[in-house]
Amino acid sequence: MKRHIIAIALSLLLAACSQHGRPIPENVRKVLEKAGPNRSELEKVLDACQAPEDTEKYDAACFLIGNMADKSFAGFEVSDSSDHIIGFSALDYPDYRSMTRAWDSIVSIRGKLHQQRIELVYDYEIITADYLMANINQAFQVWKNNPWTKFLSFDQFCEYILPYRSTNEPLEEWRDYFEQDYAWLKDSLKNENDPVEACAWINNDIKSWFRFDPRFYEHATDLGMTEMTEGKMGRCEDMTNLAIYAMRANGIPVMSDFTPYWAKSGNNHAWNAVMGADGKIVIFMGGESNPGDYRLRQAKAKVYRKTYALQPATLAAIMKDGEEAPAYINRNGIVDVTREYVPVSDVELQLDKKAPEAARFAYICVFNTGEWKAIHWSFIGEDGRVKFTDMGTDIAYLPAYYVHEEVIPAGKQFILTEGGEIAENQPDFDKPVTLRLISTTKRVTSETTDFAEKVFLKEGETYELYYWNGKWISLGKQKASGSPLIFKNVPSGAMYWLVNIIPTKDRPERIFTVDDNGKQIWW
Repeated sequence: MKRHIIAIALSLLLAACSQHGRPIPENVRKVLEKAGPNRSELEKVLDACQAPEDTEKYDAACFLIGNMADKSFAGFEVSDSSDHIIGFSALDYPDYRSMTRAWDSIVSIRGKLHQQRIELVYDYEIITADYLMANINQAFQVWKNNPWTKFLSFDQFCEYILPYRSTNEPLEEWRDYFEQDYAWLKDSLKNENDPVEACAWINNDIKSWFRFDPRFYEHATDLGMTEMTEGKMGRCEDMTNLAIYAMRANGIPVMSDFTPYWAKSGNNHAWNAVMGADGKIVIFMGGESNPGDYRLRQAKAKVYRKTYALQPATLAAIMKDGEEAPAYINRNGIVDVTREYVPVSDVELQLDKKAPEAARFAYICVFNTGEWKAIHWSFIGEDGRVKFTDMGTDIAYLPAYYVHEEVIPAGKQFILTEGGEIAENQPDFDKPVTLRLISTTKRVTSETTDFAEKVFLKEGETYELYYWNGKWISLGKQKASGSPLIFKNVPSGAMYWLVNIIPTKDRPERIFTVDDNGKQIWW
């Protein structure tokens, strides 16, 4: 029995070390256990980095494998309200307008459409030792041999040069392609120590052959390198990935930041940032606008940075089995960088409505394409109090719960003022007002994302006015005739929403308040 115990202990000790004795970190060991038949491929990588001079390469291999648990290719198809795949392909249509008309036509017959995940392949199940080792060796080569990479620490190298993928795109070898394609880079630089200048040179080339196409909003499967280099178009997510491939293949530390949803317009957005030699981040848009030239003009409630490393404090990392969370904020590999972009304030609230049974989290939402959509989360305190950290100011918010994939209001709708104060938009039925309305807003797609633009009401079309009181409540419909629409006995002090009753794919109309002079203030 004693010998048996010793044998077990020895086997456990050996399992915690690589073949030549280097310790295997706990997160790496867990991924090896998940890998099943493909475990041997991952172990080959660890064994290949055992030489004394390969200490950094071993640590890099551990970084890639240890943070591989959620890395995958995800494929999507458009499905109807019953989750039936309808075979809709955005590229079957010549432009975005014709695509949206077809979409709206299908919705009128089959109900609301959505992107349904039909395929999920984890990297640890299929990735090969040859692929990983080539990636590691090439990443080290460009880090060690380019003058614009000298300032990078090992940790920065691991996060911004080493990763072999960016999002959930197909796995492909892209380093050789882009390193060879930009072999002229070093000879073109005025300051060979400046990664920002190097980034601009490569991005100028990408701009010459790649373009944004809004049809790809409904092509939710992230494009791989081959699709992008052959098709030469994609959505903002694809553009950031393309820039990441091209830059990292040449040792330029580039990342991707994103907002889950714009706060005062529709849609969401992802863009790039490059780390300068001084360690500061400069934003740009892959294939569209260079560092120093790029501007984000929309109101930003929350901004996250994508990371390859799994972040232990994320919502995804602390959720229990069976718990659900809204899209975009249920990721392991993101960090909150909102305060790098806009003035922020913490929002502390007492929720009005009791939390659903066993619910541990509440969410804070912005209004986007006709719905309240979650962008951040908080633990729910025993007394029903919540704290949402680092929220962008001068924005309309709603606290909520998330139940069965639906946002459920949890408290009063409010505006977080520029000074960080909470101003609730409560309808006052004792002080009714008359609203004279001449405008709403429309959606404008520009600069790889959406804007909201004021537009006058169209004569002959019918509009419906709502106010918010825990839900949208109609104040009636009127047909535009060239004169202001007049709505009487409207509760004052509320948040309002004027929509064209013609159904559209994404509701473009913004919510608004009304000042003392009757002017609409858009949120």
